[in-house]
Amino acid sequence: MTDNGYFELASQDVAIQLDLISKVHGIEQAQKLFNNTPRHLKVLKVYSALLNCYAKAKLVEKAESVVQEMKSLGFANTSLAYNVILNFYYQTGNPEKLDSLMQEMQQNGIGCDKFAHSIQLSAYASVSDIVGIEKTLARMKSDPNIFLDWTSYTAAAKGYIKVGLVDKALEMLEKSERLVTGKRRGTAYDSLITLYAATGKTNEVLRIWELYKKNEKVYKEAYISIITSLLKLDDFENSEKIFEEWEFQNHSCYDIHIPNFLIDAYSRKGLVEKAETLIGRAVSKGGEPNAKTWYHMATGYLQKGQTLKAVEAMKKAVVVSGRMWKPSNEILANCLGYLEVEGDLGKLMNFMDLLRDNDIISFDIQERLLNQFKNAESRSDVLGALNNNQLEF
Repeated sequence: MTDNGYFELASQDVAIQLDLISKVHGIEQAQKLFNNTPRHLKVLKVYSALLNCYAKAKLVEKAESVVQEMKSLGFANTSLAYNVILNFYYQTGNPEKLDSLMQEMQQNGIGCDKFAHSIQLSAYASVSDIVGIEKTLARMKSDPNIFLDWTSYTAAAKGYIKVGLVDKALEMLEKSERLVTGKRRGTAYDSLITLYAATGKTNEVLRIWELYKKNEKVYKEAYISIITSLLKLDDFENSEKIFEEWEFQNHSCYDIHIPNFLIDAYSRKGLVEKAETLIGRAVSKGGEPNAKTWYHMATGYLQKGQTLKAVEAMKKAVVVSGRMWKPSNEILANCLGYLEVEGDLGKLMNFMDLLRDNDIISFDIQERLLNQFKNAESRSDVLGALNNNQLEF
């Protein structure tokens, strides 16, 4: 539209385009758009968008050059600009640089708002810096202009959980729960369920779930949150009950992603019969197994020593994957190794052709694998080459 002269771009349009182009075409194309943007449109929004693009691409040096340019142009004189920079350092795993930035803000008379402190809190939690977490919480509590909400305490809880301070984490979660209000209440419940599960408190997970159902409309994401949390606690009984609740409420649209979590858990525990039964049940209700369904089954079959079934499950996974998925080298190594030991070159070639046709391996890799099989002294040579990534797909 801009090429045809229908309207002149505004800085907000450029900022949006930078984000979209970076996601779709890559950071180099975003950089090209920025370089070709007229100088009068290169305002704080546009520099901030470019900085976020670099942050997502983990290009620290380029991002820091943008930060310096922002400062030289006088853009970095507001809390908004510093928040963008703080968030960049958090996203790129450089929490040690946050303190100096906060001091710089103080020296320049720029107030730290709730967002700045929240970034700092999350950054300290990500590296389990308990002293940093507690100092930041204390600063937030002492600032009359900052209102702590449930997210502040859940961020702190994550840090405590990472270092095994369960009692402190539970204290934070209790404070967080008291601050949950109507706005974003579903998101808060999802977070609490996940974090209570991380502390090993099954009763608390189920209690929050009951609050969730009582106070909010429960969507697919909520079922994913509760089922995966309970499975992490090896609570199959309650996971299955809640799964049945979901099934009962979803007659018209059966989403295979939900039973996949149970199928995965069953397979990892060696309960392949239960996983098979669940797949049959899903199909009878209109569900369509996808690549992950069969991949989970292949994993379970291998654990049970049922390699032929694992190969068949892998074939199904590849067929339905739609070229958007690749299995692990370990699974492929076991399946290919089994076919090689069986000595049926035709089956081996058919499986490799299937992998190649679905962009999982290239023709060159197929040839190298065949030579590996022909020249290897034992099956372990092939497994080792694959598992050690000597033959990359």
